[in-house]
Amino acid sequence: MLDKVLQTIKENSMFCTNDKVIVAVSGGPDSMCLLHALNSIKNKLEINLVVAHVNHCLRGKESDEDEEYVKRICSKLNVDFYNIRVDINKISKEKGISSEMAGRTARYEFFENVRKKIGAQKIAIAHNANDQAETIIMRIMRGTGVSGLIGIKPIRDGIFVRPLIKINREEIEYYCEKNNINPRIDKTNLENIYSRNKVRLELIPYIKENFNKDIVMTLNRLSDTVNIDNDYLEYVSEEKYKLFCEEKDEKVILYKNGFLQHKAVVSRMIRKAISYLTGSTYNFEKKHILDIINIQTHNTGTTLNLPNNINVYNNYGNIIIYFNNEEDTKDNKEYELFIGKDNVISKKSIKVTMRIIAHENENINFRENNFIKYFDYDKIKDKIILRYRRNGDRFTTIGMSRSKKLKDMFINMKIEKNIRNKIPLICFDNEISWIVGYRVSDKFKVVENTKEILEIKFEGEEN
Repeated sequence: MLDKVLQTIKENSMFCTNDKVIVAVSGGPDSMCLLHALNSIKNKLEINLVVAHVNHCLRGKESDEDEEYVKRICSKLNVDFYNIRVDINKISKEKGISSEMAGRTARYEFFENVRKKIGAQKIAIAHNANDQAETIIMRIMRGTGVSGLIGIKPIRDGIFVRPLIKINREEIEYYCEKNNINPRIDKTNLENIYSRNKVRLELIPYIKENFNKDIVMTLNRLSDTVNIDNDYLEYVSEEKYKLFCEEKDEKVILYKNGFLQHKAVVSRMIRKAISYLTGSTYNFEKKHILDIINIQTHNTGTTLNLPNNINVYNNYGNIIIYFNNEEDTKDNKEYELFIGKDNVISKKSIKVTMRIIAHENENINFRENNFIKYFDYDKIKDKIILRYRRNGDRFTTIGMSRSKKLKDMFINMKIEKNIRNKIPLICFDNEISWIVGYRVSDKFKVVENTKEILEIKFEGEEN
């Protein structure tokens, strides 16, 4: 078995010389086999081991005995031991999630905390070939796509490694027996109360008996085959993503020509965009991806709300996927600006400076900078205000004698819906004089007989 583990480690480049490796050990057969195996070959691999254990407090005294057992084994092996106790049932109720999800989240948070604390490079998890087969079956039953058939990857994010992923449960049990390892047995794993347990205890044995006695390794070979094909699709999709997608802060623009690509590529580009915004595609199903593809054929302005505060907007065939941060909702405040001062709005990282200049004294290039604009000071009678758009706002652009709804102007200028509330407006006498970065009002433009000019310089979030 150790030779197969070494081959898996080598094929996937799991470790580097002098890596500090956290071994996740529950005390059960899989994790005890993993600890023993890595401890046996650590000198050959030139790695250092520590152990992390999570007491989920689900089985009372038995959970505490698991913890003491792992701690005792680590002492015998002279391996550093890190542990934490977490009331999983309490977390499950507070967050409204399953105990399995609460437990998984708690474990990975603890492993990551230990990794940062001790400067470890890798975290070894005891997933094996049977876990792989169970995962693939469960995903098939949920209607997974190609990437879901890959199952559990041997290495994830360059940190989480699974040296036993090619070892089946029979080999693990034999290894434990041969090496006098007496692991703890979690009796809940023998109860048909969870979906995975039903697959493990009922479905796989049934398939073995009636259809394919080697179903576990058959599903693992399927995973390997699909992985090769998926790697190619991912490579193509990455190249197309670079060509047709643009990442900007909290949004991704998928340009309409990208939707002419094969659907397999389009769906992967969308997933990459979501991952860029949220860090993963967790909570996003195939239905959500198809909804995004479908919205691209609708009229401009069509919107879509997705999980994890992700919104989608059709902007003339280009699809904007953006993170809807609650802090970016409409700002109804007014900020008075004063001539000759640095008007700083720190909450928005904005600075506005203004000065008065004589028309005849300076040679002004009125189109030189979108964020420095000039106005007829003689026409300004009241306060100068910076604010954001409101319902009913109207604007008279240069060359027009009649005002137009600001909403219609934004549509005509093809300004994305998700940024319209963020565009600053400079107002004179309660009238919009400047859509910052875009247009200046005809009412306050500098004309031939203007005596004094107000120069406004805007610095901040829009430039």
